[in-house]
Amino acid sequence: MSPTMKRHVTEEVLPPACATTANLAVADGAAQARRSIGEVVLDLQNISLSFGGVKALSDISFDVREHEIRAIIGPNGAGKSSMINVINGVYHPQQGSIVFRGERRHSMQPSMVARQGIARTFQNIALFKGMSVLDNIMTGRNTRMHSGLLANAIWWGRARNEEMQHRRKVEQVIDFLEIEHIRKTPVGRLPYGLQKRVELARALAAEPSMLLLDEPMAGMNVEEKQDMCRFILDVNEQFGTTIVLIEHDMGVVMDISDRVVVLDYGRKIGDGTPEEVMANADVIKAYLGTSHGTTNPEQTDAILL
Repeated sequence: MSPTMKRHVTEEVLPPACATTANLAVADGAAQARRSIGEVVLDLQNISLSFGGVKALSDISFDVREHEIRAIIGPNGAGKSSMINVINGVYHPQQGSIVFRGERRHSMQPSMVARQGIARTFQNIALFKGMSVLDNIMTGRNTRMHSGLLANAIWWGRARNEEMQHRRKVEQVIDFLEIEHIRKTPVGRLPYGLQKRVELARALAAEPSMLLLDEPMAGMNVEEKQDMCRFILDVNEQFGTTIVLIEHDMGVVMDISDRVVVLDYGRKIGDGTPEEVMANADVIKAYLGTSHGTTNPEQTDAILL
């Protein structure tokens, strides 16, 4: 296996999907050294979220740094997607504070969050199935369009020039994600893995500084995971985009993430580097149901399977 993408773990614990991706993702071993992790850009403190009597999140605090890949993991029902929805402005927590790039947010709507430079994908694909790939990706440019309804209806002058500029940006995203051959195909006709890639393309079309990925590899086969791993790393390395990632494939998470926060039943039970999280007794208990005690290599490997 090439060492170029081995950020944190050894070859023995890497799943086949990431092991192959390692040979594709980065040109040389110096790429990781060149990627600079910056200051804190997103700071969440004491976040609590309830739905009636159900506590989805309880007093959770963590931060995200510029240019890093920050993973959020946990068993089903841990509150991972709820946390993404809090960051995205879909849910408004009853307690806690959210500070993005030094500005404290107060009950912001998703459209306002998008204008701040935060884009996302969804756990369940949210595309317009009857529209072409190109048209779906064009919707990601919505927050950057300034022409009014009448001007766009006439499609002349400034409105036409603006759309052509947006089209050029979208074509660049299409080339980057290697989906030129399906650009005019209705999304509903595409296989699942390609639909996931189109959804990533729509998010990238907004030119975000932070990208929220909610289970981007769910339901994919090994080959599709290889491609998605490669694209996530390329977005982070080449564009400098900060990525917050939810993913159940622990081999992928531990390999590509800089830091990992672990949730269980709406509580934070672990936070740190992949190595620290893999050795955390509470994390092992949450995944395997084992009692607290000495961590052994077999327990750590079981989490990654």
